[in-house]
Amino acid sequence: MKRWIIKRPDEDKSAEFSAKCDLSKLTLDVLTSRGFQTFEQIVELFDDDELTDPSETGDMMKAVKTISEAIDNYELICVYGDYDCDGVTSTAVLFSYLDSIGANVMYYIPERSDGYGLNEGAVRDLADKGVKLIVTVDNGIAAVEESKLIYDLDMKLVVTDHHQPPEQLPMAEAIVDSHQVHCTSRFKDLCGVGVALKLCAALDDCNYDIVLEQFADICAIGTIADVVPLNGENRTLVKTGLNYLSNTENPGLNHLMKLTRIDREHISSTDISFRLAPVINASGRFGSPLTAVKALLTEDDDEAQSYAEMLVTLNRQRKEVETEIMTEIVNYLNDNPNVLNQRVLVLDGKNWHHGVIGIISSRIMEFYGKPNFIITYDDNGNARGSARSMKGFNIFKCLQYCSCYLTKFGGHECAGGLSLRTDNIEAFRLMVYEYAAKSTDSPRYTLNADKLLSPEDITLGNVKDLARLEPFGEANSQPLFAMLGVLVRNITPLSQGRHTKIDFSYGSYNGSALFFMLSPDNACFNVGDKLDMLVNLDVNSYNGRESVSIKVVDHRLSGVKQERYFAAKDCYEKLMRDEELPANFVRKVIPVRAELVSIYKYISSVKKTTLDALFMRSTSDTMNYCKLRICIDIFAEKGLIDFKPATGKISWVKAEHKVELTDSSILLKLNSML
Repeated sequence: MKRWIIKRPDEDKSAEFSAKCDLSKLTLDVLTSRGFQTFEQIVELFDDDELTDPSETGDMMKAVKTISEAIDNYELICVYGDYDCDGVTSTAVLFSYLDSIGANVMYYIPERSDGYGLNEGAVRDLADKGVKLIVTVDNGIAAVEESKLIYDLDMKLVVTDHHQPPEQLPMAEAIVDSHQVHCTSRFKDLCGVGVALKLCAALDDCNYDIVLEQFADICAIGTIADVVPLNGENRTLVKTGLNYLSNTENPGLNHLMKLTRIDREHISSTDISFRLAPVINASGRFGSPLTAVKALLTEDDDEAQSYAEMLVTLNRQRKEVETEIMTEIVNYLNDNPNVLNQRVLVLDGKNWHHGVIGIISSRIMEFYGKPNFIITYDDNGNARGSARSMKGFNIFKCLQYCSCYLTKFGGHECAGGLSLRTDNIEAFRLMVYEYAAKSTDSPRYTLNADKLLSPEDITLGNVKDLARLEPFGEANSQPLFAMLGVLVRNITPLSQGRHTKIDFSYGSYNGSALFFMLSPDNACFNVGDKLDMLVNLDVNSYNGRESVSIKVVDHRLSGVKQERYFAAKDCYEKLMRDEELPANFVRKVIPVRAELVSIYKYISSVKKTTLDALFMRSTSDTMNYCKLRICIDIFAEKGLIDFKPATGKISWVKAEHKVELTDSSILLKLNSML
């Protein structure tokens, strides 16, 4: 179960703003709940300002001078990119622009196995090819040693990047990165392709007209994929790019949108995030990033189709491998359930594909609600990992604490990467546990709802008006709403039971809601139950008719006291970690016979359920999560149920003979603590 926070809009502010604009009250409620306090802030959000003069970015005109001289002298220029979607789109934009103005230009992107950014082997290879100027995109700000080698080999370097600069900067003719102290650019949150597009505009006499027409579609994709805040200039770039994307003349993008079934008439940032960007990223994760670059650069339609099909195939393979790794992890956790009781999960596996462990880490954090490190190792004793966290547990500080076992690491509060020797994995794991135990924070994976919907809020006009907040993404997420006490009237399976639709009543509103990837057989609710739901609202168009579409993001039976749930869950995990707890607390969580009988009777009546569904059905003043989980552990130990700790699935097992519960090892352990 995830933690919910339901924010409250400032009703007075919403009313004040409503008198000054034509935004709906629901849209204004979303904005005020997100902290918009002045009407000027709202105007600024919707004011698509022209992009600021690229010359304001530090060292931009130095970069223009260096590149222009190389073009005039017909020196070979190399655009040096990165293997993710931002790096690929950055490379495509700058290479294509330089090629179009007659530069002698090539591009280079390292494979994922080569590591991020400039590397010695690539630099020497480029020197051998006759390159005289390297221009980095989406990397280079930390390439101190590599920059020295570039100049030793009689080449020059221009860095364009958007990452935080280290204390020591690389040797270069120009370093274009708005995070530098001396940079006067007002907007600091561009991604790599945004910086590359600004460089193109600067090369074009600081005029954006041509470069936006040529590259706004590609720039929008890279900006959304890199999860930078979609406000300010990023919002302008994405809105412009989405408009161009619906009528793009790029053959590769045309085929990619067709293969990923994107509706050109209603293309959104969500389509980019969940359909287009993963396919482009798949080349760097699972094949060669060159495939994606060529798909974006080729002008031949047949070639474009071939590259697009290759990318879709790579993405399909990526999904299959993710599923295989997740299955391996789930099986391991079912066999080693105590791992789930740790504050931080540290999971490792042999030859897990390093291109997907970051995605796996994100999925593990969302599913289990815990910070985690996912490590893959090979036969040569080398290991590398990715980490994800939520605010409250600092990944980078944890890596610093454990650095004695690491050969390389980096990151920030919520994400990181690391390398180490395989024989140090176990020591690293124990040190992570040690750091987590010393941390006073108890982070929770949290869903933030913008407001509690009233039945009167749910109108087609209101939902249509919410679309004016698009494009949605980082720092401007799609509005999420709470609906409490929804009465389930009917349950319908969809797509052979893979999804579920309910018909419901919510005060004066009667409607339907969709639960994706939830089978009715696995649902925690029945007809007649009352649900609390977190939902997204959208417009559904069918046969010329429009209606409100309600998509459920998370749900639970009404009445669950979440803070009590999490407190009891923490106590259960402390028990399982053998941490000291007061005897009077232990006494309260030891189930008596009547409680065991009641829980078992319910399980035997439904045959299959989940731990969270059982908790929602059985919680009371005397039955909290900790006691319930102890009951489940006792039943599983005695063979009365089949319990899968990794997924929480519970299946009733018919007892062949009478079972004595009092000699359960769990009960004996708890009683010994008294």
